[in-house]
Amino acid sequence: MIRYIDTPVIISGGKPVETLLLTPGGKKKTLANSILSAHNMGGERGSMRIRFDAMISHDITYVGIVQTARASGLTEFPIPYALTNCHNSLCAVGGTINEDDHAFGLSAAIKYGGIYVPANQAVIHQYARERMTRCGGMILGSDSHTRYGCYGTLGVGEGGGELTKQLLENTWDIPEPEVVLVWLTGKPRRGVGPHDVAIALIAETFPGGKVKNKVLEFAGPGAAALSMDYRAGIDVMTTETGCLSSIWETDDKVRRFYEMVGRKEDYRELKIPDGACYDAVVYVELDKVECMVALPFHPSKAVTVHELQKDPKGILSEVEQECRKIMGDKVQPNLMNCIKDGKIVADQGIIVGCAGGMYENIVEASSILQGDSIGDSYFNLSVYPASAPISLAITRDGTAARLMETGAVIKPAFCGPCFGAGDTPANNGFSIRHATRNFPNREGSKPGDGQAAFVALMDARSIAATARNKGVLTAATDIEYNVPVFDYKYDGSIYEKRVYNGYKKARPDYELRLGPNIADWPEMPALEENLLLRLCSVIHDEVTTTDELIPSGETSSYRSNPIGLAEHTLSRRDPEYVGRSKTVKAMEDRRRSGEVPAPALEILSAVGGDAKNTTIGSCIFARKPGDGSAREQAASCQKVLGGFANISCEYATKRYRSNCINWGIIPFTLDAGTDFTYNVGDWIYVPGIRQAILSGQETIPAKVISGGEVYSLNLHCLGLTEEERQILTEGCLINYYARQGKCEKSK
Repeated sequence: MIRYIDTPVIISGGKPVETLLLTPGGKKKTLANSILSAHNMGGERGSMRIRFDAMISHDITYVGIVQTARASGLTEFPIPYALTNCHNSLCAVGGTINEDDHAFGLSAAIKYGGIYVPANQAVIHQYARERMTRCGGMILGSDSHTRYGCYGTLGVGEGGGELTKQLLENTWDIPEPEVVLVWLTGKPRRGVGPHDVAIALIAETFPGGKVKNKVLEFAGPGAAALSMDYRAGIDVMTTETGCLSSIWETDDKVRRFYEMVGRKEDYRELKIPDGACYDAVVYVELDKVECMVALPFHPSKAVTVHELQKDPKGILSEVEQECRKIMGDKVQPNLMNCIKDGKIVADQGIIVGCAGGMYENIVEASSILQGDSIGDSYFNLSVYPASAPISLAITRDGTAARLMETGAVIKPAFCGPCFGAGDTPANNGFSIRHATRNFPNREGSKPGDGQAAFVALMDARSIAATARNKGVLTAATDIEYNVPVFDYKYDGSIYEKRVYNGYKKARPDYELRLGPNIADWPEMPALEENLLLRLCSVIHDEVTTTDELIPSGETSSYRSNPIGLAEHTLSRRDPEYVGRSKTVKAMEDRRRSGEVPAPALEILSAVGGDAKNTTIGSCIFARKPGDGSAREQAASCQKVLGGFANISCEYATKRYRSNCINWGIIPFTLDAGTDFTYNVGDWIYVPGIRQAILSGQETIPAKVISGGEVYSLNLHCLGLTEEERQILTEGCLINYYARQGKCEKSK
């Protein structure tokens, strides 16, 4: 079905052929490298300094980005920058907080010359697809699912600090990435949708980090058989493979898409030439892909629907065990309640967002359900079209009416169910979703209050088949229905009427609208010559997601207040972390005022340190932190609480590591195979850290003070650029720009 082959291949005669030799010239012939090279401002050998053509953010991230850029010298947006409102549009908590953020966003677009997309007009990535992509272009987004490869655009999801750099006309600096060919053959069977292909691809490539930080390049005869919506549904989920970005060959279907949305000038053919070389290859036989389920709590935990139907008790009991492992005794999972007469019965179906809410998914789901009913029991079905133009289309062609006649509910463009802000299931509820993620608690439950809910990812077609069977889990391939003829009539007039487009029309004297919750960043001190860290959380889980580092859901409403949001850091994973970190920060505050607390003096005395030039900070150990979202708050909240370092075996994503650096958190790693046996409350002293970082030293000796004993520990800080070294020693990106005098421009 899907096979990853860790062997270089070369395109010969229009097909991949295994080879022993990757030539530099052959690697440069890949679509990925040609696009990256066209955007490269020049770097050291083997590295790239990239400037993007456009940027996009949503209302969880854009306030922090603009505020950071303001503090760093922003005067005008130098490239098209769209501020969408699809995450905090529910306005369920926090009073006026969310709408205050939206008002700020519009005022920022007016002042700095940006694009403002009002709430419920489009989810972030659908707006980019319809209005911002172009063949051969690059878009940077402050959302991890920034993927527009099938439109010929390299999309990259990063933390807010990287967008701030672009706003200040700096660069995104990366090592030249490896490129993996994804070769598609065959044609999907009726009932198998893009999410099925995506889940199967993730299951094959995510474990072991096979494509981590690499670019996936899609080609092959199977690609031509896929519609644009189908391609986009696969493409957007490549984020969950761990890859850096994605790109596809373009063809007549892509050309027709650009003509449909009124941007025919943005199309050009992208075709892989003979001689292009790839570091590895993934073979995808589309005709052999089955209807899939990604089990809680990760998109890579995939089984077929038929496998789950065959052994529901065995498979769901493993999910319960995983839940207990993650959440401990706080919750009592009981998925056995959803097994009725040997069949799994879901409580909820959701088709939503950048992955699920596209026209063809909704129309085919409607065809499957047509004339039937979802029933009057616990099962319910919600459908969220991804943009106002899609909502218009399904209203005009009768799709929305047909869905509503079955009992389904049509809702506006909104990303909430993807991250726990809307449609939260009942305790121990089982939800099936055509959405992007199913991480622990991302559906909105609060395990600290004894709650747990379970999300499985499925394609819209199988969700509709399940809804037709009143919630009994069903593969779309197992039912009879007529596949509709898709006739999407795009109408972008609503954008012309509602979207503010101020690019190149900046009004510097325009005043920003600052609601009472929108706060400036607190002062963040620079790094002293030495560093004394206290371990405030130690997490040995295989992976720690950004949703665990800073929970999503209702906390999203506080994203404009750095200090207020920091109170929620690790709240669902280690509730004592905030208090511990505050205690350490208070020590550093006292040290900087000239009064060194006794506990720190005692530790420094044991290792021969000097309090006058030693920063005291908090630290987190996690084996592999940062899987998931690009949102920078997973790092900035640690910094606000006095964090100065993380220690890990490896970082799950480049974007989280970049976030740490941009907020002055040193991304330490350990020797391979090191068994980290230290505990919360232990101290780590790193002498000479400032000079070590500035000089590019990558192995840094440290001392651990644990149980009254002193132990040696090697810490690594690998692959820092010159700019990243400066940012870390200055304390954060804002300080870095302030030292350059750029803040004087800020108005």
